Amino acid sequence: MVLFNLGGPDRPESIRPFLLNLFRDPAILRVPFFIRPLLARIIASARVKPATENYAILGGKSPLLELTREQASALEEALSTPDLEVRCFIAMRYWHPFSRQTASELKQWGADEVFLLPLYPHFSTTTTGSSLAAWREAAAQVGLAKPVTTLCCWFNDEGFIASTAAIVRRSLADARRTSPAPVRILFSAHGLPETIVRRGDPYQFQIESTVQSVVDKLEAAGEVLDWQVCYQSRATPQKWLDPSTESAIEAAAADRVAVLVVPIAFVSEHSETLVELDVEYRELAEKMGVPGYYRSPAQNSDSGFIAALADAVHAARDRGTGTCSFAGARACPGRHRDCPMRAA
Repeated sequence: MVLFNLGGPDRPESIRPFLLNLFRDPAILRVPFFIRPLLARIIASARVKPATENYAILGGKSPLLELTREQASALEEALSTPDLEVRCFIAMRYWHPFSRQTASELKQWGADEVFLLPLYPHFSTTTTGSSLAAWREAAAQVGLAKPVTTLCCWFNDEGFIASTAAIVRRSLADARRTSPAPVRILFSAHGLPETIVRRGDPYQFQIESTVQSVVDKLEAAGEVLDWQVCYQSRATPQKWLDPSTESAIEAAAADRVAVLVVPIAFVSEHSETLVELDVEYRELAEKMGVPGYYRSPAQNSDSGFIAALADAVHAARDRGTGTCSFAGARACPGRHRDCPMRAA
């Protein structure tokens, strides 16, 4: 099994090359190829200082690889049986271990079949799409030719929804015990430029479907909720998905309600949760007078989450090789032309 994720710098000296790799990706910086290298250097140079300050809060590096290794170990244990030997490899998109290294290691290990599991619940051309393209190129380069099953998205997988709702329920109970005001849940997802969504990327649809399913699960258990979807991490001057997490915090201040921020698109802690949510947005909330600021943890190696992933893997393997969603067939409306199952 190959687990895909973004990756992150492993020391301060890695921050600049990590950013260069990020902005050189044509799935991220959608400009003509002859402009991209220069523009990537300009953007990366401008972001090195603030990124370095952010990673300094985390000890100078991203925790993402370590947390992904813990998820890999837990998944190996959950999936392995006397009749099935499973080894989880990790392929990061913008920093080590890259897909080429991982594909070579996997070939050397001698797998009989390969299962590709992006640790992005929601498909986007900027995340899963980019990672799978890099993997296909790497596998071809090292001559890795084995039967492959790809789980392209699992945004409404029943186990994922249930495990996420359980985490949110615990966090909400903790917030309500100490909050001096009613609590509003802000389901905060990484943003995207609107142009990418208009071209057919299914990410926003999948985010909002996940949130609605989690809310339905909580309300079916008797919770009465005040909630909102919002988007964080705007990185360019383009028009990005609305509402922003900043504007949602501002609205909460005006309404005199506390907020519980749920990182709905992230299944591991990293700079966008540990710094952007825990430090920057907390400071913003305090400055605006929000009466309470709380944050639900990412899934990491939560036992319910790992069990849900294992069940999703078994279900996908039972369907045979090829690309599938958590539901087997295409799970997005036809208007989302960038769905990887558009021909299904």
